[in-house]
Amino acid sequence: MLLVGLSVQLACVWEATARKPGNVHRYRDFEDASYLEFVLSAAAIAPVLDGAVERPVGQTILEGVRATRQVARTNTNLGIVLLLSPLATVPSNEPLRDRLLGVLERLDVEDACAAYEAIRLANPGGLGRVSEQDVHDEPTQGLREVMALAADRDLIARQYINGFEQVFDEGVPALRHALDQGASLEKSIIACQLNLMARHADSLILRKCGPQEAQEASRRAQQLLDAGGQTSRDGWQMLASFDAWLCEAGHTRNPGTTADLIAACLFVGLREGVLSPLHPFQ
Repeated sequence: MLLVGLSVQLACVWEATARKPGNVHRYRDFEDASYLEFVLSAAAIAPVLDGAVERPVGQTILEGVRATRQVARTNTNLGIVLLLSPLATVPSNEPLRDRLLGVLERLDVEDACAAYEAIRLANPGGLGRVSEQDVHDEPTQGLREVMALAADRDLIARQYINGFEQVFDEGVPALRHALDQGASLEKSIIACQLNLMARHADSLILRKCGPQEAQEASRRAQQLLDAGGQTSRDGWQMLASFDAWLCEAGHTRNPGTTADLIAACLFVGLREGVLSPLHPFQ
């Protein structure tokens, strides 16, 4: 079994490298975030997550964001750190999904305080204010409780409540299915993205562009799946069109939350032996 830190770094590099529609990848930078910054961010958080079992989840989240701020100009991985911190807390010799529930149930107010500080430090795009347990204030409830307040509008928060259902029951099976069909790792990652986007409005698009645009992104992802995804000529042409649409208007339709979930799926895939570092990427 790979070391936790190596699995974290590999999952994040794979996610950033794959040419997913609408995201930064090895052939495309954004004005405020480059591919290299995502790769450096992966390297920065790997040693932090490698020691997650030895510290509270909230502290791991905060240390991960602090490490990232040393190598990236803007928020490159807050969502990834929020997702991977509880996953990495489960010891490698224990069943991941079963023990994860215990990790989530033990989250307390101190975890919430540290996570809030991390979120303020990362300063993610599209972050507004809410009437209860706002991130700009100090929380008075445990981290899982405050995540519950955002679960209806944020997919990452929802994982804290449903035990990472979208990761274990949707994303990882989509990866496995594509790999079983003979797809490369990159194509499997794109298939995972399309499956998640078709099922769930991307939270970052929702925050930046509103529900109509987020639902349109989901509709187009489903249309791609109905056309055979990347397995047909029409599918590849539609994928390019989808990518162009997502990148319009200053990449405000960037499906960043889905990308964060993919990184978690890749980590779980490595942890559970679904994925191998030796699998052909392209």
